[in-house]
Amino acid sequence: MASLKQRIAVGALSLSMAGFVALATRESYVADAMIPTKNDRPTVGFGSTFHEDGRPVKMGDKTTPVRALIKAQAHITKEEERFRASIPEVELHQAEYDLYMDWVYQFGAGRWASSSMHANLLAGDYVQACHSLLRYKFSGGFDCSTPGNRVCSGVWTEQQNRHAKCMAAQ
Repeated sequence: MASLKQRIAVGALSLSMAGFVALATRESYVADAMIPTKNDRPTVGFGSTFHEDGRPVKMGDKTTPVRALIKAQAHITKEEERFRASIPEVELHQAEYDLYMDWVYQFGAGRWASSSMHANLLAGDYVQACHSLLRYKFSGGFDCSTPGNRVCSGVWTEQQNRHAKCMAAQ
C-alpha cells in the first residue's frame, strides 16, 4: 500500500469519501435556495449552485437531502474533470486533492484556473500553493479576515482551515 505522504498523479485521484463528507458538513444542508453571502449565487442542498442538468439554481428552488447529495456529486464530478485537466502533470497527496477540490466547489473551476494555487502547483511549489489559499478571503467585496467581522467570517475561517490542512500534508 502506498504511503499516505506519497504524491500521486492528479489524473489518478478523485475526491475521497472523507473529502465529500467534509465538504457536505461545511456547506450544511438547506432545503430551500438561499444566497449564502452578499453578491453570491443562489445555492440549494449542500451549496450547489447548479442542478444536475446544468441549470443554475434560482431562488424558490427546493430539494430533499437525497437529491441534494446527488446534485452535489454531479457538481463535483464536473468540477473534478476541469480541475484535473488544468494540472495534468501535477502530483498531489489525497489530502491536498480533497482540500483543493473543496476550494473549487466553493469558488469554481474557472476561478481555480486563474488562481495563485493553480500557478504554484504548476510550478511545483506546493508550500506556496498552500500559502496562496489565504489570499482568497473576500466575499461580496468585503475582506472576511477583518477582525470582528460578522459579514463573512466563515469564509476566512475556512481558508485558515484549508491552509492548516494543506501545510500538514507537506
